Parts: sequence; C-alpha cells; structure tokens
Amino acid sequence: MLSLTLRETINKLKDGSISAAELCEKCITRARRIQEFNFIVKDNFDQAQEESLQSSRLWSEYVSGRHHEWRKFSGIPFAIKDNFCTKDIRTTCASNILSNYVPPYTATVVQRLQDEGGVIIGKTNMDEFAMGSGSTDSIFGPVRNPWKYKFSQTDQSTDNLEGQAVADDWHIAGGSSGGSAVAVATGTCLGAFGSDTGGSTRNPAAYCGVVGFKATYGRLSRHGLIPLVNSLDVPGILTKSVDDANLIFNAVAGHDVRDSTTITDPFEKFTLPDDINVTNLHIGIPKEYHAPGLSPCVLDAWRRAADMFENAGAKVSQVSLPHTQYSIICYGVLCCAEVASNMSRYDGIEYGHRAKIEDSTEELYAATRHEGFNDVVRGRIFAGNFFLLRRNYDNFFIKAQKVRRLIADDFRNVFKGGVDILLTPTTLTEAPSYTWFTEEDNRTRAEEQDVFTQPINMAGVPAITVPASLSHSGLPIGLQFVGPNFHDRQVLTVAKWFEQQTNFKQLDLSYLDKS
Repeated sequence: MLSLTLRETINKLKDGSISAAELCEKCITRARRIQEFNFIVKDNFDQAQEESLQSSRLWSEYVSGRHHEWRKFSGIPFAIKDNFCTKDIRTTCASNILSNYVPPYTATVVQRLQDEGGVIIGKTNMDEFAMGSGSTDSIFGPVRNPWKYKFSQTDQSTDNLEGQAVADDWHIAGGSSGGSAVAVATGTCLGAFGSDTGGSTRNPAAYCGVVGFKATYGRLSRHGLIPLVNSLDVPGILTKSVDDANLIFNAVAGHDVRDSTTITDPFEKFTLPDDINVTNLHIGIPKEYHAPGLSPCVLDAWRRAADMFENAGAKVSQVSLPHTQYSIICYGVLCCAEVASNMSRYDGIEYGHRAKIEDSTEELYAATRHEGFNDVVRGRIFAGNFFLLRRNYDNFFIKAQKVRRLIADDFRNVFKGGVDILLTPTTLTEAPSYTWFTEEDNRTRAEEQDVFTQPINMAGVPAITVPASLSHSGLPIGLQFVGPNFHDRQVLTVAKWFEQQTNFKQLDLSYLDKS
C-alpha cells in the first residue's frame, strides 16, 4: 500500500479497495519505525488518525452511492516542511529562535491542501531557516538519506529498528527540504511541501529519488511560508511521480489575496496526457552546465537522457546561458541582503525565543539573536548588512540585481530562440556521505550544491527534477527540466514522458512492515 502513488491511492480509495484510516495507520507505523532518519520534527499523528477516520466514513458513503461529493485528497497523509505555518502545530524553521512558536494561522498552500481533505502527518526537518543544501544544520540534528542505509540489525527484524546505524557512513538527504524528500521516498506520506529558494526542493528530490517541482514564481502563494528570500522563495512539491506533483499543483495553485506576488490571472487546472509525443520538441543542453566537479555517473545519465529524446524524434541542440558563471555569486549577495532584512523581525519581543536579559533593550536584542540563530544564519545576516551599507549598496546589491536581470534574459533569449525545454543535471554528484559533506562549511557546500538549481530561481522559471537512474553505488541521480515562465504544464508533460521511459524503481522498504 505504501508503494502506491498518490494517483493510484485516490483510485483505490474511490473503489473501496483500501480505507483512508488503514492508509494513515500504515504511514504512521512506517514513520515510527524509521525515526532514526530524523525527518519528522513534530508529529501530528493523533489528529491525522482522527481526520482519516472521518474521511473513511465519507469514502464509504461515496463508494456506496450515498454521498456524491468528495474531496480528492480526503484522509490522505501529507508532510509539511517546518517553515510553513500550520495553525496550532509548532513551527520552528529548525531554529532555537522559533522553538516555542505555534502559529495562529495556516499557510495558504497548506490550507488549500487541507480543503481538499489532505491530512498533515507531521512537520519535516530542514536546514535552519532553509539556509543550506544538506539538511545538516538543524537544531534537531541532520536528516539521513534512506538510500543505501544500514540499520543496526541486518536480519530485517522490526523489533529494534530505532537503533543507531552501523559504523558505515550514511548519505545526506540534500537540502534544505531533506525531511520532506525522505518522507516521500520512504512511503511515510503521499506527497510533501518543501520550499525552493535556490534549489531546496529539487536538490533533495534528486538525492532521495523522488520528483521535486518548482513552479513559476507567483503561481503558488507564499503566504504563511516563513520567508528566507522573498524574491526567490517558491513553495515546492515533492511526490513519487510527475502525475502526483500535477495533482497537488492543481489543488493549491492560483491567486491569493494575501500574497501580492501571486499571478492574478485565473489558474486553469489541467491533466497530463498518458500518450505523449515529443517529436516536435526542441530540447536545449546548456553548455555552461558541463561544470567542474560534475561526476561521470551524472554526466552519463545526462547524455543518455539527451539521446533518449533525440531517438524519439525531438531536436536536441547545445545552447548557451552565458551569465551562468556569475549566478552563484550574484545569488549569494541577494540572498544575504534579503536574509538580513527578513531576520530583523526576530528580536524576542513579540514571539519566539527571548533571552533572560533585563539590563537594556539593546542587550536583549543582541542576546536573543545570538542564542536563537546558529552561525550560518548569523553569518548571512552580517554579510547582508555589509552589502546594504550605504557605501556598498551600489557596488554589491544594485550590481547583483543588474546581473540577475542578465541571467533572466539568458533564459528568455534561449526560449525565444525556439528551445522548448532545457535539460540539465540537478546536482554535481550522487548524494555525498555525511562525513565528506561536513568537512567544509555551509557556505562552501551551498555554492557547490546550488550551482545547477539557483539560476532557475534567479529567472523565476519553472523546473522539475525527475529520478533518472541509479549510480554505480546504487544512489539516485536526478535530472532537471526547465521551461519558460508560465509553461508549467509543458514542463510537467515533458517530465512525465521522461519518467515513462526510465521507469525508475522507487525505494523499497516493504521489509519493514513484516513482523
């Protein structure tokens, strides 16, 4: 049951072959058995079970013909990254500064998911305030990638699965939405929300072998998503299949009066076809993405995908995005500048952590922020304030904004030149080991991990990561499809075609369910 996609699950609920209560119970049981992956930081199991029981009764009435209206996600478990506000459920951003924060409202995209009947199984682990690419910088500890993971017991017994991993090093889940990616990959839920500022949904999706979708900026409301970089943040969708991502996208997309950056044009829902023809497509391969450090296994997967499209009749050609080399530096300046502004609200006065300092307001502010933020967050705040000083403003912030426009123009010019979709790697390598990843600081690793993903946020265009294959060591490799603004449907359609050709085998943890 836990290996089913969201689309398959809905069909089985409609024909009565499974119940919402049974599904939710199995998801919760699985989540409890794999706690050592450290992907859920606040469970909502009791409420989820209660809501799923109510949904089971509604599904029974629907199946018997006594109830003709139904909500498509009724009783289905979803996981929510811990930087989305959820009413009456603690939301921490994996930071001490918000360790006691319980929001009085729910983020728009989460509320729309609940309006369709979805139940929240828990809040997922992440890098503090989404600043990272490994889900290793959290007050709750690092998230562990379930692929190639060795439990303390090798006989696959479920009596003591909460022990520590054996001495063999484990792999990171990617970030900053690593907890949500692990929740989907392990079958704990049927879909999850992450956030995507520079690739924070697509990066962990690639490392955990799931689908990660970043829509066009403005298609999904940011209301209730605790901001990192307002001009780059986009709610991300993580699922087992492209069809599933489309189902959730249709349910939550559209204008929101609470978010002035959402598109005001009416959103038209759509269904992806099963029979897809790519013969009229023009696939672009950006030459700048042949970056230093690109591993042979990722390069091979990229080449095979390009050949796959060409053999199917699509036109495949090399293109240029000339300002890509400046993108990561530009992203760093803009990110820190907006972080400095956004983090100023955390002063210990209105909500969140407050230091026990009563000598002066200034000392209270300083102590609260020192105790509440980790070194990564404080470092970005310092850098951002430096960039925003009057003497530096033009040379850093304004110049970075101008370069950002050039980066966006690169994408626009390529698409105007006849290219329909760009095909790129998502990450330089397969998921690295935790030991290797933590040998360098957060900033260094983020620059490495975000190289293929953050230009998409700079341009605001839609992109999706789809599992392509396994590396020689048995770890997932994801590839990225990028389209023009507001061509989300085309991006999803092409990604679905690729998914059909690869037939990637999802992670199988069914042995955990055996008693």
